[in-house]
Amino acid sequence: MPAVSKGDGMRGLAVFISDIRNCKSKEAEVKRINKELANIRSKFKGDKALDGYSKKKYVCKLLFIFLLGHDIDFGHMEAVNLLSSNKYTEKQIGYLFISVLVNSNSDLIRLINNAIKNDLASRNPTFMNLALHCIANVGSREMAEAFASEIPRILVAGDTMDSVKQSAALCLLRLNRTSPDLVPMGEWTARVVHLLNDQHLGVVTAATSLITTLAQKSPDDFKTSVSLAVARLSRIVTSASIDLQDYTYYFVAAPWLSVKLLRLLQCYPPPEDASLRSRLIECLETILNKAQEPPKSKKVQHSNAKNAVLFEAIALIIHHDSEPNLLVRACNQLGQFLQHRETNLRYLALESMCTLASSEFSHEAVKTHIETVINALKTERDVSVRQRAVDLLYAMCDRSNSKQIVAEMLSYLETADYSIREEIVLKVAILAEKYAVDYTWYVDTILNLIRIAGDYVSEEVWYRVIQIVINRDDVQGYAAKTVFEALQAPACHENLVKVGGYILGEFGNLIAGDPRSSPLVQFNLLHSKFHLCSVPTRALLLSAYIKFINLFPEVKGTIQDVLRSDSQLRNADVELQQRAVEYLRLSCIASTDILATVLEEMPPFPERESSILAKLKKKKGSSKLPDMDDSRRNVNGSTEHTEDTEVASKGPSHTFTDMLNLNSTPSSGASLLVDVFSDITSPVPTEGSEEHFPRFVCKNNGVIYENQLLQIGLKSEYRQNLGRMYVFYGNKTSTQFLSFSTSVTSSDILNTQLNVQEKPVDPLIEAGAQVQQILNIECVSDFSDAPVLNIQFRYGGTLQNIAVKLPVMLNKFFQPTEMTSQDFFQRWKQLGAPQQEVQKIFKAKNQMDTDVTKAKLLGFGVALLDGVDPNPANFVGAGIIHTKTTQVGCLLRLEPNTQAQMYRLTLRTSKESVSQRLCELLSEQF
Repeated sequence: MPAVSKGDGMRGLAVFISDIRNCKSKEAEVKRINKELANIRSKFKGDKALDGYSKKKYVCKLLFIFLLGHDIDFGHMEAVNLLSSNKYTEKQIGYLFISVLVNSNSDLIRLINNAIKNDLASRNPTFMNLALHCIANVGSREMAEAFASEIPRILVAGDTMDSVKQSAALCLLRLNRTSPDLVPMGEWTARVVHLLNDQHLGVVTAATSLITTLAQKSPDDFKTSVSLAVARLSRIVTSASIDLQDYTYYFVAAPWLSVKLLRLLQCYPPPEDASLRSRLIECLETILNKAQEPPKSKKVQHSNAKNAVLFEAIALIIHHDSEPNLLVRACNQLGQFLQHRETNLRYLALESMCTLASSEFSHEAVKTHIETVINALKTERDVSVRQRAVDLLYAMCDRSNSKQIVAEMLSYLETADYSIREEIVLKVAILAEKYAVDYTWYVDTILNLIRIAGDYVSEEVWYRVIQIVINRDDVQGYAAKTVFEALQAPACHENLVKVGGYILGEFGNLIAGDPRSSPLVQFNLLHSKFHLCSVPTRALLLSAYIKFINLFPEVKGTIQDVLRSDSQLRNADVELQQRAVEYLRLSCIASTDILATVLEEMPPFPERESSILAKLKKKKGSSKLPDMDDSRRNVNGSTEHTEDTEVASKGPSHTFTDMLNLNSTPSSGASLLVDVFSDITSPVPTEGSEEHFPRFVCKNNGVIYENQLLQIGLKSEYRQNLGRMYVFYGNKTSTQFLSFSTSVTSSDILNTQLNVQEKPVDPLIEAGAQVQQILNIECVSDFSDAPVLNIQFRYGGTLQNIAVKLPVMLNKFFQPTEMTSQDFFQRWKQLGAPQQEVQKIFKAKNQMDTDVTKAKLLGFGVALLDGVDPNPANFVGAGIIHTKTTQVGCLLRLEPNTQAQMYRLTLRTSKESVSQRLCELLSEQF
């Protein structure tokens, strides 16, 4: 930076600032500012031309006034004029004023752009840096359009100075974040990768940040960066601190660059080249070894820099998930941090171990730290650390330690912070069900859960326990006895009354032989809670009473008296009144046979995945679940939106919500069968069927096929043009499946548009077991067809063949894009060609519900833009379809007409075939 001369001190500015500071009141400050603004305005409008120094001084004063919180509505042109000055200080103030005060929509942008172009072409490194900083600070779309093609040329030019390269890389990074569709990918991409070999570490650091962002967008264009990143990382971790003296921070060599290189490597799978992979493993081992060395300084900056590199290295080890030795070492290193005196380190260690617990290689190593984690749960002062401890206990739980972990969580629940109680309740309910060998333990656990934290037990939890009790004959008598005993407590939570009413109404006859739990005792016990309950619970108890009339004719008169009372027949609540009237009339006129038929025991519920998982995911967010990867490593960058399906029936209320959420992939060593599939209530036909294909347009999880033998479920994750699909095959029979094999076939055209790679599947599926297969998907270009999954196996000596159409649609490769109203309409006008727009008007197939429509559009993959459409009832969305060859921007508008029960869907994209396909897919969802 050029030296500042004495004349640049701007004494007038210093005096003005001093006057402001000396003001005794707000009124005095405003008066002084108004006086100065009047003086500056008169100077700007005066006949005498101002020299550069005066302009700079007055513009500086305006900038200071603005920073004090006052509006500035003049002086912009004078600031723009300063850009043409050849003096550094004048040009610097001009750019500073523009960066802070000039709106991206200003009429002066064209003049500013011309000045920036002149400075970029000047080859003066100081002026070029100022111009690049201004572009990055303003970051408007107009500037991106003007300079997005120029900046890459500056970046890779051989004669560009190092400081300018740094600024150019960071400027391009900023433009890529604000206007990714305007940054062109060209021959410069191959050359920018080689900046990782630059001698100047500042250039390497800036280039690594840029390449990491671009690699997430177009991984194939930057895959050569892996070898260069590994080589540079190797040189850093093996160097002594004196080798990189200018970039050594408290005895840690280039910590920021190391972290950025490790993050870049997390954009790619482990290197296939053996020597490169070996060198990377050596780097990671060196980082782990250095963590064990005694600290070279006692200052916190040293430990922070050292640990930053260590945690990023562990993140890379977890991301690759392929080196058992490194995973176990990482786990042991994190285990040491669990007892560290620094709270932040304990938090990060717990968070990283949550992810390690989901790896088959390190799960057992994580389990060895269970006592330490339990101790953290009991003794930690920071609630966020305790919450991470709960997450880790949940992630490390399996059949061997489930009872211990559930017991500890229940014990902690009594004193837990209110903010995390609901989450702990959900996790306890999930673990108790998932690892219940003895279902009496499961019933005891859930009832204990309701007793300890009844206010935090959601409907999904008590719905699920009733569903399981009804489906398992061996636990019904025990459940009835247990809830009967629990209801005898003087104070019962309302959720316990609901469970008790339902279970005794169904299975009270199983304990009626005991005089202590005779029919009349059961009824009196339930009715003693009636007046304390809310209306929905009273309605459920009335249904239990009519069930009692069928089970126990001897209490019929007592129950009829209750139903006949004025408090029921003339109840202010319509639902309670209607139930009382109908149940009383039914008990009076129906014969015993009719009564037994109408009020027969509830049939078993279809086996399905618990809705509690979906409740937990909705509460935590998909990126926060302990057994899901960090969003940086996750294949799916968007939040999953699932829909609740409620089935309500008269009689005992059982609106059982059923939402699918496969929130983790089971480890290969796991032998338990959890029915991870969804909400279907009738088997799919045995032949290959496309019946459930449309359901997957707006969701990624669910059952795609089911017959009497086999159930096939899917969990899919997508990021940009890449996807991963987990296929779960569940054997529903009591016989093994032999010679089990699968293959994915596509049409010749689809083979050029979509790459699907399948990993081998176990050829033997035990009775009642399930196996998992992973399909890796790459979208090469836009497509309209779908691949077919062919399954073949032997069952009972007979060869079975099944063909299933895989729900891989074009919208799965959407990346949601947030836009302002102005940007949206500007882009909408640009896509105004007839072939770019597709419009369809269609009749609504389902009820027109705003929340459901919003959830479907989010599930479709676009970002919903609020406040863009003048009509608030309309939906406006934006996104980018990512393929290997290109990116296609998409804008949509959905206009519902509730009176006519019609929709109008308008889609505009830069490619006609994409518009047509997206319109076909989305219009079928409403």
